[in-house]
Amino acid sequence: MRPSRLAVLAGLAAGVVVASAAAAPQAAAGAPARATITLMESSDLHGNALNWDYFRNTEYDDSAHNDVGLAKVATLVDRVRADRGRGRTLLLDSGDTLQGTSLDYYYAKVEPITSTGAVHPMAAAMNAIGYDAVTLGNHEFNYGLPLLAEWVKQMKAPVLGANAVDARTGLPKYQPFVMKRMDAGGKRPVTVGVLGLTNPGIALWDKANVDGKLKFHDLVQTARFWVPVMKLLGADVVVVTAHAGDNGMSSYTGDIPVENASAMVAEEVPGIDAVLFGHAHNDVPQRFVTNKKTGKQVLLTEPSKWGQRLSVVDFTLQESRGGWAVVDKRSTTLNTNTVPEDPKIKALVQGAHDKTVAYVNQTVAQSTEELSAAQSPYRDTAILDYIQQVQTETVTAALAGTPQAGLPVLSIAAPFSRTAVFPAGPVSIRDIAGLYIYDNTLQAVTLTGSQVKDYLEHSARYFNQLPAGAPVDPATLTNAHGLPDYNYDVLSGVTYDIDISKPEGSRITGLSYGGAPVTPDQQFAVAINNYRQSGGGGFPHVSTAPVVYNAQVEIRQALIDYATAKGTINPADFYRENWRLTREGVPVF
Repeated sequence: MRPSRLAVLAGLAAGVVVASAAAAPQAAAGAPARATITLMESSDLHGNALNWDYFRNTEYDDSAHNDVGLAKVATLVDRVRADRGRGRTLLLDSGDTLQGTSLDYYYAKVEPITSTGAVHPMAAAMNAIGYDAVTLGNHEFNYGLPLLAEWVKQMKAPVLGANAVDARTGLPKYQPFVMKRMDAGGKRPVTVGVLGLTNPGIALWDKANVDGKLKFHDLVQTARFWVPVMKLLGADVVVVTAHAGDNGMSSYTGDIPVENASAMVAEEVPGIDAVLFGHAHNDVPQRFVTNKKTGKQVLLTEPSKWGQRLSVVDFTLQESRGGWAVVDKRSTTLNTNTVPEDPKIKALVQGAHDKTVAYVNQTVAQSTEELSAAQSPYRDTAILDYIQQVQTETVTAALAGTPQAGLPVLSIAAPFSRTAVFPAGPVSIRDIAGLYIYDNTLQAVTLTGSQVKDYLEHSARYFNQLPAGAPVDPATLTNAHGLPDYNYDVLSGVTYDIDISKPEGSRITGLSYGGAPVTPDQQFAVAINNYRQSGGGGFPHVSTAPVVYNAQVEIRQALIDYATAKGTINPADFYRENWRLTREGVPVF
């Protein structure tokens, strides 16, 4: 759907026409005909303000020795500004700021900024660093529209989302674009138009928060409308910041517009010089695609995730016909592990960080033994069964007294984190949060036996096919087709085998309930998270299945509350080895 003329006027009235970057005095006549400007991009910060791992209670580290956090990003930004000149740089972000770490959770749920009036630590840090524009990501909507509105109000930079429109009026709900004038040393300023596009999948993933309130239009159609508007307003350089990956695929099915459409925008919409994207969490220093209409090269870049990288895009400009034309462009990504944290940013968020650390280190239960998620992607583990037990008990209790009370309750869970551990002894909030790292809510749907089998066959695509007798290497067994761990589900309440020697679609064997084979028309209530029920991962049947429970209970908090109430986590109470990998009937492990 194309924005209307009224939408254009609304966008212009929102103050998007022209804003000035910090500029040096304009050059005198006779200045060089060429100039350079630099754009920097962060994306998918996910609440990482400092270089800290709240789930492990220590400085962040991974196998590649990446660092994370806005304080690290700030140091790189300062260095680029010092090198290029403050007035010749812009700093942008491509979304997913408000969810991901315990810091974000604390200021959304424990001391919500909507109640306290406190400035969100991510807003405070981004304001201090001096962002010129930020684009909405899908996770900005996780905690509801009121919290998002408060954060937008706190941000000094314009918050962009051209394809997020009011469901009733069709007008842009957020600022579509911003125009920035930069003094590049020529006879006239360079005008950069920045268009922000967010992810259509929000309509599915956060349906409970946005349904009936917001609609999310196709990225290509939206860009096709707004790019000429920016050109008409004098944009010499047109940049899109998009919270969408670049592979043209979607993690969902149905009529929702394409999820990962960044390269499509570059290919289909004339007049764009670069697309600075996010969402996919990849390090893409530089990629070029060819616009199908003009034949011109469009630059794409993505700065990984969590503040691990900063994309730096340099444009060389040539004065032309009273304006500027882009004659060269190049980009790279800078690694934040090469610099220290900015002490100003660190000091600014230290208080919020300390509150969060104290919160997540509260002990809620005692575990009788260590429970690890390391083998959860390919073996039935007790720690994943803990999630299943809580979900099953919650749904069973909720269905009491309803027409579905007599249905067998199954439960679905995914191995979100291979590093999660419940230590023997005290178990803290951060231990449980490290197991369930997403802010999903619990739902339940009804499925038939044949639908359950279809669901499990879809999930079993996660395994690479391995002939009977071939050596087994857990490192290469999983993640077929590039499927992430969070898009592999295991099911409790039934027993089944996954025969990985078989081709996809015929791997589930021995599916039974209560010792008897599951029949095609048998009815089950299935506990499931809202991401999966809304279509995330493209699993069959669940997005159209009858919903029989949806009390907006946050699963992670349910796990914490359950542990607090019980006081003890004992796998003997809930661990049931109900599934296994096999080859021709022989267990793999």
